[in-house]
Amino acid sequence: MQIDPSAHSKADNYKLLTNLVVPRPIAWVTSQGPSGPINLAPFSFFNAIGSDPLYLIISIGLNDAGEPKDTARNILTSGEFVVNLVTEDLFEAMNISAADFPPEVSELEAAHLHPAPSVLIKTPRVAEAQASLECRLHSSQSLGANTLIIGEVVMFHVSDHLLGPRLHVNDFAPIGRLGSPSVYCRTTDRFDVPRVSYAQWKHDSE
Repeated sequence: MQIDPSAHSKADNYKLLTNLVVPRPIAWVTSQGPSGPINLAPFSFFNAIGSDPLYLIISIGLNDAGEPKDTARNILTSGEFVVNLVTEDLFEAMNISAADFPPEVSELEAAHLHPAPSVLIKTPRVAEAQASLECRLHSSQSLGANTLIIGEVVMFHVSDHLLGPRLHVNDFAPIGRLGSPSVYCRTTDRFDVPRVSYAQWKHDSE
């Protein structure tokens, strides 16, 4: 079947896209405006996009009133944010933080979580998260109803029990986002397959 997005509603196209591009990691973003409380919100239009420098990208849509969400406004104002990764033990707290809280209410407090100080930026991270990435805003771009945020990772926070020799990460299993509106997945079912070189492929094909 061929599906032309121009023949369907924005809601239907969103549902189709987010059910096909899966799984998606979740950026659980802490941000803070000049006078407001700590804001905490999850976004699944998110990924790493470069390692030299260390860049990641988050796409933030508008709220139900058609205005920029608190996270986008805070990041553009302060020039910084923290991406906290969501493990299964934090799922319920993450789900609470996705609610449409007013700007004066901190999702961190509502979810019974605690702030922990960052090292190179003022915005705190989630103390309960096993991994957090301090980020400075590199650039932003408006893309229709979305604000594209490119951040540079300037500090990693990783729980000691996850780290092995040469910074190898062991047994880290964040949850991922699947279909819209509320389907998620675990990342505990894994397999490891070495890459094949052209020379190996050619040898095996003969």
